[in-house]
Amino acid sequence: MTRTGKIAAILAAAMLSAANTPAQAAPLENAEKLRKLDIMLMVTGLRCRTTPDDFQRDFQAFEAAHLGQLNSATSDLRNSLVERYGLTGATRALDRISTAMANRYGQGHPALTCGELKAETRELARLRGEAELVAAADRLLIPDAPSHLALAGR
Repeated sequence: MTRTGKIAAILAAAMLSAANTPAQAAPLENAEKLRKLDIMLMVTGLRCRTTPDDFQRDFQAFEAAHLGQLNSATSDLRNSLVERYGLTGATRALDRISTAMANRYGQGHPALTCGELKAETRELARLRGEAELVAAADRLLIPDAPSHLALAGR
């Protein structure tokens, strides 16, 4: 089986699994979105820190305002991975997920400038509630990216 075929099989299995367990899929999907949002803001914030639109302080305010939700999302992802791969495998899988997320934004956000990211991050720090953060993640993250959870075990 080619690498592309393996990836397609993994994605198909993940989609089938998600279709069969919608009650479990939504919380993990939301947890992954919050983790992605946090990493995207961290990575792009580092890229923008030497520009007039440095938003490191705004990012720190975002993390402080949502620390509990962000930590809970990471914990939920880790617990799900421990169930699937054991403790050691889960640590490796979470590292792969985090690295893949960071690499997507390593060259910056494809659609937003540093100034736009600064404004968005400032607004995110003011939001309250997980649903609002998930909606922001849906709006700000690169669309059509496969779930990193589906690819974690590779």
